[in-house]
Amino acid sequence: MSSDTIYNTNNHLFQKFFLLMGNLVHSDLKRQIEYMKVENEILRSKCPKRITTTASEKRRLIEFGLLLGGDIKKLISIVNYSTFRRWIANSLDNKIVLPKQGRPRKTTEEIRQLIIQMAKDNNWGYSRILGELKKLNIMSLSPNTIKKILFENGIDPVSKRSRDSWDAYIKRTFDTLWACDFFTKTVWTPFGPKLFHVLFFINIHSRKVHIAGITTNPKKEWVENAARSISFLFENDEKKLIVRDGDKKYAGDFDNIFQKLNTTVKKIPYRSPNLNPYAETWVSIIKRECLDHFFVFGEDHFKYLINEYLKFYNTVRPHTSMKNLPLGYNTDNNMNGLIKCSSSLGGVIKHYYRH
Repeated sequence: MSSDTIYNTNNHLFQKFFLLMGNLVHSDLKRQIEYMKVENEILRSKCPKRITTTASEKRRLIEFGLLLGGDIKKLISIVNYSTFRRWIANSLDNKIVLPKQGRPRKTTEEIRQLIIQMAKDNNWGYSRILGELKKLNIMSLSPNTIKKILFENGIDPVSKRSRDSWDAYIKRTFDTLWACDFFTKTVWTPFGPKLFHVLFFINIHSRKVHIAGITTNPKKEWVENAARSISFLFENDEKKLIVRDGDKKYAGDFDNIFQKLNTTVKKIPYRSPNLNPYAETWVSIIKRECLDHFFVFGEDHFKYLINEYLKFYNTVRPHTSMKNLPLGYNTDNNMNGLIKCSSSLGGVIKHYYRH
């Protein structure tokens, strides 16, 4: 079997991200959140049972609460969760209306929308927005006017709103972030059982997996040749990042091969598999869904199993973190035909489709 049957060069890009990595890495942040929850419960116990909120305050709570998804249930205390859901529904129906007060605004609607857009697109506070407006020769606004406009639209005007999140960081680096790792499998050969090593790369955005090589002897020279064989995935001008562990098999020229391709290789700390969760997850998936079901006899049999599962994984297997859809799923697929099932590897892998 040629190496071309193992490689898959398709690399479709998607936009969803997975927050698990942030929970794993920032355990200290989780402890801080738990403390703040306890402190908030104590403070709430000393406040009136009913707390009234203004329309602007409701909008701010909705804005930050929606980012938490279902986790808002565990945190919200100022009102019941059902009340928060009603706020959301009312905001969608434009029922949360800010009261009109004070003298008529002199700021044009065009400038107001520009201020709101700057705040939402750039995580800027009111002082930075004021500077940008002056660059555009819009000199008539005061800092308080900008703060008021942001408040009225549920946007915090101060710098604490600009705190970055792990989710935002991952989304920024998704297109160029890769991970690599080895996994092993005992294969029965005419000379007895042998341990085979598989070097693979996974694109974090697309979740496409590419096999660089399979061997029983992963010495420095073999690893370098395997890295060169997969380097075509990195041969463009875009700067990229590969995450790997500290396995001694990466010794030699492995990192330099990719650095010459404008790719930085980042080694994670010792015994920190949680910092390379996508590679670790894929290893557990291929073993659980494929390799653990077989006694593998010979190298060709091993390559065949990996190749068949790789085609399934990269094309038709639904992925939880990708809206439970296959990678590269085409929404124009026939949704009215008869439902059929195709299988491979003796029925271990099954795929349902319409024909």
